[in-house]
Amino acid sequence: MSHCRKLGPNKKDIVIFATKEDHQVPSKVKLPEPDAQPGLILPNGDINWNCPCLGGMATGPCGVEFRNAFSCFHYSEAEPKGSDCYELFKTMQSCMQKYPTLYNKDLADDDELSSMDQASKESSNDSEQVQQEVGGSSLQKNKFNKIVSL
Repeated sequence: MSHCRKLGPNKKDIVIFATKEDHQVPSKVKLPEPDAQPGLILPNGDINWNCPCLGGMATGPCGVEFRNAFSCFHYSEAEPKGSDCYELFKTMQSCMQKYPTLYNKDLADDDELSSMDQASKESSNDSEQVQQEVGGSSLQKNKFNKIVSL
């Protein structure tokens, strides 16, 4: 059977010693069900500014501008949706341009992707040109495509 000991200078620390038999009995403690994690939109239709999917954009130096623009878009009834939010998004973009070290990370990735897309297009054009020069032999096309895909 388990027993307890009070330790420490004021006997405020309690150490519980459990026996092997104590651990063989299933626990009778009932844990509460975990709360459902809300997504971007709460059940009542409001925006969940704490959603990790926003990547912290709702806070920081341009958080107010982001929240204004995003709220406008979310509640917009214009056609196309958000077309009435142009000025708010423009204000948000102006703010983000003042903090390039915080907000240009994604822009650099976009530039990198666009140069990769350009290289892919050039490679595709080269492939078509070589196929035409080779004379269109399907065997030669297949060999070239395997080499290009490597």
